[in-house]
Amino acid sequence: MLVFRTLLAATVLTAMSSSAALAVDPAPLLKTLQAVGPKGAGNRDATVAWQTLAEAEASQLPTILAGLDAAGPLAANWIRTAVDTIAERELRAGGTLPAEALEQFVLDRNHSPQGRRLAYEWLRRVDRTAPGRLIPGMIDDPSVELRRDAVAQLIERAETLAGAEKIDEATPVYETAMAAARDIDQIKLLADRLKKLDRPVDLARHFGFLMTWKAVGPFDNTDEKGFDRVYPPEESLDTKASYEGKHGEVKWVDHVTTDTYGTVDLNKILGEEKGVAAYATTDFVSPVRQEVQFRTTTFQAVKLWLNGRLIDEHNVYHGGSQLDQYVCTGVLQPGRNVILIKVCQNEQTQSWARVWSFQLRVCDAAGTAILSTDRNE
Repeated sequence: MLVFRTLLAATVLTAMSSSAALAVDPAPLLKTLQAVGPKGAGNRDATVAWQTLAEAEASQLPTILAGLDAAGPLAANWIRTAVDTIAERELRAGGTLPAEALEQFVLDRNHSPQGRRLAYEWLRRVDRTAPGRLIPGMIDDPSVELRRDAVAQLIERAETLAGAEKIDEATPVYETAMAAARDIDQIKLLADRLKKLDRPVDLARHFGFLMTWKAVGPFDNTDEKGFDRVYPPEESLDTKASYEGKHGEVKWVDHVTTDTYGTVDLNKILGEEKGVAAYATTDFVSPVRQEVQFRTTTFQAVKLWLNGRLIDEHNVYHGGSQLDQYVCTGVLQPGRNVILIKVCQNEQTQSWARVWSFQLRVCDAAGTAILSTDRNE
């Protein structure tokens, strides 16, 4: 990665030193950049392609930005820097950017969020009216960053109204912002404001946390060997069954968490243990077949199954617990879907290692909650 960054930096400096712009064919160049892989695969060809692409005319920026639609993380680095190099060179030479075409690109939600955001950043450099004209319409945008700006504008408006003691006018603005907010800092601020206005927010529902579970355990995880060991719930899920656990027979226990952020505390359900593993399961009813994201948060090693298929696993202990720590994609089938999670606790005895819990939510790529149709929490 260090070699890649050094190579890219040198290439950018070379391109920036040139004031030339050429009419190039971006398609094959973007294809070469999109083929860049890990461990330096394709970097040599990408360097040559990038040098040519970075000489493109500013009028070709929308076409180049569209290359981000099919770009992986490494390819995106090359394409973003090409866009920045072209735009900076054009403005330094006293030219202008294709504002109308950039605006059309920003407004086209079929393009990737990262490409649209980059187009917006350059558009507002040359059109100061862009934020006021475009951002209000992005309150439901699939781009989390553009949506965040729209929410921020609503928050500013609501705060101004509240400061002027126009509470009846401020309240619906706060509520509109809350419905659109996807970033936790904005959500917390808005939930606090609405609580003070006697408009409490169901945060668990807003995020899409799964609250109702059946849990079983503890099973043995001595020396962290339980992560790969296949216990009966992985082979045949029967919530009426009992199993041989670490200390004897274990049975499934019903649990509904009341935590605001959907935390399922296995210490409270099964007893505080060390060197153990537990399973929890819940049903999710979907009206249609749909691709969703499962976002898990836990201090412990974790595995996640959907309808009997393993869709995510992380053999990591006490590695942090920020919201949406692990994100994976799964496909919900019409009707009942079965979710199974395995959470392993190791044998560390420090006070900070006592936590044995998880959070799991279902949402779309923008973080919008997707709720089970029979949900009644």
